[in-house]
Amino acid sequence: MSAEPWVTAIDVARHLGVVKDTIYRWRERKGLPAHKIGRLWKFQLSEVDKWVRAGGLMTPRRAKANIDESSGEG
Repeated sequence: MSAEPWVTAIDVARHLGVVKDTIYRWRERKGLPAHKIGRLWKFQLSEVDKWVRAGGLMTPRRAKANIDESSGEG
């Protein structure tokens, strides 16, 4: 069994369809999972995908909109 490779912010940005600066901002402000290896930030796509599926990209306003839609309100 081979270990999952570590990828860069550029790789994650391509994977999610955003720019690299957004990845660093999400890491800093929204808790995007990352690991500092030396002086570089590295990511594992499985962790990133899990974070996205868990709602990591949702702002409070978007989260409330999703709750309202699912309850039939709003």
